[in-house]
Amino acid sequence: MTSIEDNILSAIKEKGRGSIFFPSDFTSYGETKSIGKGLERLTVKGDIVRLARGIYTYPEIDTELGLGVLMPSIEQIAETIARRDKARIVPTGIYAMNRLGISTQVPMNFVYLTDGAPRKVNLGNGRSIQFKYTTPKNLSFTNYLAMLVTFALKEIGRENVTEDMTGQIKQVILKEDKNKVLADLELMPAWIRTIIKQAYE
Repeated sequence: MTSIEDNILSAIKEKGRGSIFFPSDFTSYGETKSIGKGLERLTVKGDIVRLARGIYTYPEIDTELGLGVLMPSIEQIAETIARRDKARIVPTGIYAMNRLGISTQVPMNFVYLTDGAPRKVNLGNGRSIQFKYTTPKNLSFTNYLAMLVTFALKEIGRENVTEDMTGQIKQVILKEDKNKVLADLELMPAWIRTIIKQAYE
């Protein structure tokens, strides 16, 4: 008879290396407690890696460069949680600025705005992902870059935006379809609209 542990491992292997999963992905195999025990045993065996409480990965293995186990990025973890929760997210703060090339600083605490449940996920070694609730209207952007730029600039503050920052934003924005970015203008504060429009002049 196939054990819950074997069933979970087979399902994980089907998902493939680099996949991220939760105990709730395996509810068809048994009770919550049994699934938890199965994941725990697979973790001890080294088949999977526990990223945080209730979050696991079947890690990629680098054989070409000899890097060994490759962990998913914090962004991948956050996006997987959002998909599970059917929620939208957008990075804020230093991380949003880093994504746009405005800052080279890489945060230990990644903060996302979400229309899902607020929570904090501790990843160990001082790293964490924090989801802060915001109204769905704030995440109604149709273009991800327009949304990212808006929340990065809001974080910086109008009076703190430098020419170097607007220059970097211009470089990033010009790579995106103009009409797609401008379609979200109405969702931006007036001063951010001005920066976006000037980038295309």
